[in-house]
Amino acid sequence: MANTKKPWFSLVFLSAVGASGALLLSACGQGSPAASGPASSDTPSSAPMSSAPSAASSAPSSASSAPSGGTAPVEKPPADNGLCKAGDVSLSLGGGDAGAGSEYRSLLIKNTSGKPCTIQGFPGVSYVGGENGTQIGPAAERDGTKGAPVKLAPGQTAAADVQFAQVRNFDPGVCKPTQVKGLRVYLPQETASKFVPLDGLGCAGTSIPGKQLGVKTVHKA
Repeated sequence: MANTKKPWFSLVFLSAVGASGALLLSACGQGSPAASGPASSDTPSSAPMSSAPSAASSAPSSASSAPSGGTAPVEKPPADNGLCKAGDVSLSLGGGDAGAGSEYRSLLIKNTSGKPCTIQGFPGVSYVGGENGTQIGPAAERDGTKGAPVKLAPGQTAAADVQFAQVRNFDPGVCKPTQVKGLRVYLPQETASKFVPLDGLGCAGTSIPGKQLGVKTVHKA
């Protein structure tokens, strides 16, 4: 019968291995809860995320400040202020009187439009000549004060008195008499002009002692 006894050194080796395994298992068992559980909330974070503002939230949106839509706003036409325009009237010269080296005639302003219009103040009046309507000498000087508004219904007429100085009464060297073909007239507060035919002489010189033309405020005809 074979001897079943193991050598003593084998028993010692197995005992040592068993003890080492038990210690290893014990160490692993103690460390496993920390790995499986969540991190402790008592440990403060060195860089809290909530203290830094978001770049997206702090920067204003450029899209919200830009106007919506790609179409430019349509500008409204200026409102009709009711004043008589050059296209609303016809002009002519009425009869007049002569005296003290001048002739006085009425500039008649008739409303030929289909709507009422208002006129107030002094017309602009000057001599013109040549083939291109060149102004001859100084424009008319204003005489008196500005009158009240004159409202013209369609077909009605207002007037402004114009003074025409006798050109031959001036020194020819200073006056420089020049043939004129008519008058260029601007209604008060108007930028478009009208032409009134008139043959005569005007002073092309700009240093005459006095005025060659004078005009008074518009009044009811």
